[in-house]
Amino acid sequence: MQDSQHYTESITGCKRLKTLPVRIGDLWLGDGHPIRVQTMTTTDTMDTIATVEQSIRCIEAGAELVRITAPSKKEAENLLNIKNELRKRGYTTPIVADIHFTPNAAEIAARIVEKVRVNPGNYVDKKKFEQIEYTDAEYAEEIDRIRERFTPLVRICKEHGTAMRIGTNHGSLSDRIMSRYGDTAIGMVESAMEFLRIARHEDFHNIVLSMKSSNPQVMVQAYRLLVSTMNEEFGVCYPLHLGVTEAGDGEDGRIKSAIGIGTLLEDGIGDTIRVSLTEDPEFEIPVCRDIVKRYNDRNEISKTEVPSIQVLPYSPVEYKRRNSFAVDRVGGKQVPVVIADLSRTDLSSPESLRSIGYTYDAVTDKWSIADAAADYVFVGNKQLTFALPGTLKIIAYPDACKQANDVTHYTPIFDAAGFIQSDQRHPHLNWVMIDCFSDDTQINDYTHLDELANDPTVVLCLSSRRKNAMQAVRRMFMELMQRGIGNPVVLLTDSSAQTPDDHLIHFATETGALLLDGLGDGICLGYTSTAGIDQTQVKGRTYLPVKDMDQFTNNTAFSILQATRTRISKTEYISCPSCGRTLFDLQETTAKIRSVTHHLKGLKIAIMGCIVNGPGEMADADFGYVGSGPGKITLYKGKEVVKKNVNSEIAVEELINLLKAEGAWQEKEV
Repeated sequence: MQDSQHYTESITGCKRLKTLPVRIGDLWLGDGHPIRVQTMTTTDTMDTIATVEQSIRCIEAGAELVRITAPSKKEAENLLNIKNELRKRGYTTPIVADIHFTPNAAEIAARIVEKVRVNPGNYVDKKKFEQIEYTDAEYAEEIDRIRERFTPLVRICKEHGTAMRIGTNHGSLSDRIMSRYGDTAIGMVESAMEFLRIARHEDFHNIVLSMKSSNPQVMVQAYRLLVSTMNEEFGVCYPLHLGVTEAGDGEDGRIKSAIGIGTLLEDGIGDTIRVSLTEDPEFEIPVCRDIVKRYNDRNEISKTEVPSIQVLPYSPVEYKRRNSFAVDRVGGKQVPVVIADLSRTDLSSPESLRSIGYTYDAVTDKWSIADAAADYVFVGNKQLTFALPGTLKIIAYPDACKQANDVTHYTPIFDAAGFIQSDQRHPHLNWVMIDCFSDDTQINDYTHLDELANDPTVVLCLSSRRKNAMQAVRRMFMELMQRGIGNPVVLLTDSSAQTPDDHLIHFATETGALLLDGLGDGICLGYTSTAGIDQTQVKGRTYLPVKDMDQFTNNTAFSILQATRTRISKTEYISCPSCGRTLFDLQETTAKIRSVTHHLKGLKIAIMGCIVNGPGEMADADFGYVGSGPGKITLYKGKEVVKKNVNSEIAVEELINLLKAEGAWQEKEV
């Protein structure tokens, strides 16, 4: 059991976490100020004009802070030229210097720009992947060494009014932290807290913190632990910068970012965000703004509150899937299912199922089933007139089930009262919808729950019409757990948005936040009657038109399950967003690697621009492709170097050879 007030102002409401105010130039962060959006340049910091012009594109897209890498003293010194040129052109947006490994560069930058970011994993410590046993006395000596090296920067920031971000990265924890705490969320928190304690000792509080990971599950747990730790130790919280590192590109990158960032924003945690995409930085800003706009008017959600709860029946800082029993293929130890909503689709031929992963060959009279094929199909009141693949079952309203020619494939869906009163129940599988707290009904009046409880044929389908739907559904899960109701649960989520990004963010946040907490045995994504998809041009790419919404929705569902690590159906790419340290064309290389490896289901491949992000941030990957010098690549298996200084022209081919040698390669099916 967990005190629900430990990491959030309200587990059932939408209250922002109270944080200290931080000033970054003329911009205020935390303490109830708007959630700020930011990005990071990808140009060479020594190329002043290119960096200035890219910064301007980001600012005009809506960036409120712009981060620029300063890997050495010369780049840190050139930040003055960049800042002066931006100010000369009339731009006053605060600049953030990104520092790794080089305290001297940080001390120079802190005298120039409005904010400095340091990574406690490599600012003083070095990571050599060595296991060292420290006595308490030796560990204390190491803290003293950090204090001696870090304090000068703190004093410079205090003198010059410069803000600081203490930014922990999951994959770049120092050997010292790893030796004592392991590669864990607790280790991430302690890494930042060591530096924060030193800053507080110097009475310096103009500080922002972050806990980034390429795994949204780890990222969310670390931020929650950090909030709890600050509250317990200091009685106050510092502002938090949210982000999922190396999220990747396209829809997958947006989904992974929305799950991690959105889950925390749903709990009121977060004062500034950055979406790390393997795309030009100005294209990150619209995604940031789409995420943030969901929370601009969350203080007054509804006249009726979701019933509060003081103690959580699960831990929010460790993943454990809710216990449920299996009904058909839903629940128990089975992977979460995907239900495709085809109630608005023309279902007159087998071709209508192609978009959800089923392809029919009329010549052989055989179905081909893709890895990302929906498990069930909701058709409303419709009837299918063709023979279905044997594994697929239909969900329909009771009258449609009764009239179906092939009753073996049809299963009924009810609301709670309808199921209790119905004489058309299926003997093995019934779907029962519950609209969670969307009216004045209090939890103790949900008498239908006890009538449904533990019926071995019932799968519960939870949704909510409330604006804070995620909190309402999560609260219903808690009620199920407290009452000992073990029926499996499918998450029903509808979107009323108009653009692909808005749909992705809505679906990923509403369902991903629950899945990360181990809540949910399946998902079904749909749309309100006014929803659609505009043909929006982004970077010369036209997003899916309306006629492809079924495929878009099905792919989104599987991508959400993949990003939450609850069901793996495709290759995963951990790809950094590029910056001035990047040693090759990251976008082109990522696309090239994806094109030849996308069929390797379940494999995690990291594509890192430089040694700062790899091998540290690719610690979660099976194989890594890391820039090690101009035109040179180092290949990794896990954390181990396999080949150094591979010519970039043949590096993708060498990666394939490595996959073959390690038994991770399989040929594409023709």
